[in-house]
Amino acid sequence: MLNDAYNDYFHYLQVERGLSDNTLLSYKRDLKAYMDYVNYNRQYATWNETTRTDIITFLYALKDSGKSAATIARTISAIRQFHQFLVREELVKHDAALHIETPKKERKLPDVLSIAEVDKLLQIDGNSALAIRNKAMLELIYATGLRVSELISLKLNDLHLTMGFVRCYGKGSKERIVPLGDVAQQALEQYLQSARQNLLKKNREEHVLFLNQHGRPMTRQGFWKILKTLAREANITKDITPHTLRHSFATHLLENGADLRAVQEMLGHADISTTQIYTHVTKTRLKDMYKSFHPRA
Repeated sequence: MLNDAYNDYFHYLQVERGLSDNTLLSYKRDLKAYMDYVNYNRQYATWNETTRTDIITFLYALKDSGKSAATIARTISAIRQFHQFLVREELVKHDAALHIETPKKERKLPDVLSIAEVDKLLQIDGNSALAIRNKAMLELIYATGLRVSELISLKLNDLHLTMGFVRCYGKGSKERIVPLGDVAQQALEQYLQSARQNLLKKNREEHVLFLNQHGRPMTRQGFWKILKTLAREANITKDITPHTLRHSFATHLLENGADLRAVQEMLGHADISTTQIYTHVTKTRLKDMYKSFHPRA
């Protein structure tokens, strides 16, 4: 049955490959649409009846509904991996997704903050526990380029302040070590010494590094709201997301001469081509600066 194979696949992704909840949700969203299409339009009893034409017809339906090239490319990747699983498990005799071409993605350059804008954002005044925590979170995420999911998952024992690094677990639970700068270290030390105990309240056994005002682990939504508020207070008009700080971290390192491979390692990118987009960002910024300031531009 179609549903049985679908459920087996997600059990495999969760248990054997250890994918995060967010990644699983993304796969489920794409594959559910594909399965529904096969169910309602073809009414096959098993996946073995699926053909390459079925998949291409489904992809054209996505395009006609206004889906972007990036969304369609992601869906193709999910369908390919699903059909490879079906072949491996001998649930089908052929791979219907073989040789299906991925549309060329629109290359969208990430938004970044200037160094001056980062300085404004990180000017967080106040001696309250929340202000000290906010300063530590933002200094850390800009100093390391962590994803917000990695930031809020940090445990106390992931910090190694005397050695000057932080350990985090990225996509696929891959561990990486990222160095810390002096400013981020000082902000974290102040948070640990004078703020975290106040936020703990009765949750004395909580080992997550960053806590909300109720003493519970910080959430993605909670961090997002804090960042939006701080950006507004700093009079930054750009639409800032947690990923903007990650993009800014990488761009500023490359602008100041950092090695691309080192930046790839710190960001936790599996493929260096993902990191290379930041070289395009730095070139674009150089062109803009040239046009603004050169008298014959």
